[in-house]
Amino acid sequence: MTITAAGPTAYAAPPAPGHPLSSLTAAELEAVRAVVLALPTTSETVRFAYVGLEEPEKGAVLAWERGGALPERIARVQLLDLRTTRSSDLLISVPTGDVLSEVVLDGTAGQLPILDAEFEEVGAIANADAGWVAALAARGLTVDDVVLVPLSAGNYGHPAEEGRRILRTFAFQQLFPADHPWAHPVDGLTAYIDVAARAVIEIVDTPGFAIPQTSGNFDDPEVQGPPLEGLRPIVITQPEGSSLTVDDERVTWGDWDLRIGFDTREGLILRQLAFKGRPVMYRGSISEMVVPYADPAPNRFWQNYFDTGEYLFGRYTNELELGCDCVGDITYVDVTLADELGMPRTVRNGVCMHEEDFGSLWKHTDLFTGSAEVRRQRRLVISFFTTVGNYDYGFFWYLYLDGTIECEAKLTGILFTSSYPGEDHPFASQVAPGLGAPYHQHLFSARLDMTVDGVANVVNEIDAVRLPVSETNPYGNAFTKSVTPITSEKASGRLADGARNRVWQIASTEKTTSMGQPTSYVLFPTETPVLLADDASSIASRAAFATKSLFVTKYDPAERYAAGDFVNQHPGGAGIPAFIEGDEPLVGEDVVLWHTFGLTHFPRNEDWPVMPMDYAKFTLKPYNFFDRSPVLNVPAPASAHCATGRAAGADGPTGGHDHGSHDHGHGSHDHGHHR
Repeated sequence: MTITAAGPTAYAAPPAPGHPLSSLTAAELEAVRAVVLALPTTSETVRFAYVGLEEPEKGAVLAWERGGALPERIARVQLLDLRTTRSSDLLISVPTGDVLSEVVLDGTAGQLPILDAEFEEVGAIANADAGWVAALAARGLTVDDVVLVPLSAGNYGHPAEEGRRILRTFAFQQLFPADHPWAHPVDGLTAYIDVAARAVIEIVDTPGFAIPQTSGNFDDPEVQGPPLEGLRPIVITQPEGSSLTVDDERVTWGDWDLRIGFDTREGLILRQLAFKGRPVMYRGSISEMVVPYADPAPNRFWQNYFDTGEYLFGRYTNELELGCDCVGDITYVDVTLADELGMPRTVRNGVCMHEEDFGSLWKHTDLFTGSAEVRRQRRLVISFFTTVGNYDYGFFWYLYLDGTIECEAKLTGILFTSSYPGEDHPFASQVAPGLGAPYHQHLFSARLDMTVDGVANVVNEIDAVRLPVSETNPYGNAFTKSVTPITSEKASGRLADGARNRVWQIASTEKTTSMGQPTSYVLFPTETPVLLADDASSIASRAAFATKSLFVTKYDPAERYAAGDFVNQHPGGAGIPAFIEGDEPLVGEDVVLWHTFGLTHFPRNEDWPVMPMDYAKFTLKPYNFFDRSPVLNVPAPASAHCATGRAAGADGPTGGHDHGSHDHGHGSHDHGHHR
């Protein structure tokens, strides 16, 4: 199917959703498409690289909530001509159909994201190149023996690549149609391709690598082995139904009230989170992620993938299945996105929401009164899964009864493989005979637009501090904490430090508890490495956000993506470095936190041929947000086996036995921050 330009017609404004932050509807996407088709620059080779809501400025939304005017609905549209590479970034008024602005990109400061239409052309381009065919033949292969894996090119200052849309591709041998080719990398061979020119511009050929012949067919019963026996069914039921309610994109559960949205680039977005009627976070999302590889070989040094900015991982969202991806009393939300022809498409069950029991919320058996009390913790889970090439990523937001927010990335799928050149290779693991898996990282940037009791906040770095023996600490047992305000943007780059129990407090500068403490939330990071590439590397410049665990900026609606708007082939310096250049003050301001979290992966045998789930996360907890525990009012468990109050006939601490206190299931795996 191709695009056919349309002549001028009267614009029909689509119905507007009731909330200014609502995702673009199918009718709105169709209306925006009609505007684009009527443009004189639209030809049959133009494709829609991105269509999404240009979110109104926060102040306008808050003013509307107080009775002000409804902000204008604006769509951001990015267009690519596959043949001429003309790239444009437009803002279109949805109510009027007017093109409010258009920026034409020249490619020197980044390209539009890579389209599926471009990926699909790579095979035909490479297989028509005599040099590529000859390189395969030298390895005893023909073009029919291999599948190609085209990948983003990065930017290494090569003059021949400047301003051109470049993809680099590896080949993998596929022994038969159902064979998983990841087991058979054709190592030492890479083609650099100008997709628009339909030309191979360079072949990197370093022969001498054997093609592994181990099987990676994890879905083959012979590879799987005998089925595991003895696992009995687990049935999760809520006889009275789920406790959450969903009205369009508004979700309420317990004391939580929030909105959800979905974007082609960022995927799931949480908006306007409030707990017990008080604002906590205006917007939370994964603004960027990068997967840098460690192998410096001539055909691998460039492997660094921005799955958000280069690939738009939201568009690869999975359709989730009850009983497989989500278990229990599930509420699904369909996701509506624009395809590359600008047509609306629906991802059925793209977002999953459900409740989970999470062990004990609080418990105490009292020494003096004999009382024994326990309450169950539960959490609301809001999640989606996306598949980007060989990896599958799940992003799970958890909201807890005590006001805690947690974001967890789940990683599975198939390792990106290489030939294993020999014993003690310093940049890859051998995961099967002759098969390597290069070392790499997965680094996510969570953009956390905080509104803790309002928009006037400050971020404090809190460290545990050891104190030496002194006149005031004669026995050496003392320790305390230091609280350091992050006062400006250039001073905001911080590293997690487990040895200091470092956390970051987002505190109101206007609201206090009854005891005079500033109300706040605290960000608990997990202490994992940030970007390990050298500071002088291309990737360190392009993924500058990943060089620190935290950056803080003053809210700016134009600052949405941690690596900048146009990540594909950008030379570096966009995103966070540009955002902090103005060094805005941060005390008592509307602050945005950019938190890097992730994991460093030295693959193991157990990760092959398909990875068991791995995890990376961070946590936000209320810290003096309340005058006392907010969960005293959680009802006691209904089970007759649970102790709830003074045990009958008890005169002391031995009265009563709590059968409900054993944390089964999820509760036994709580790796959160304990005292």
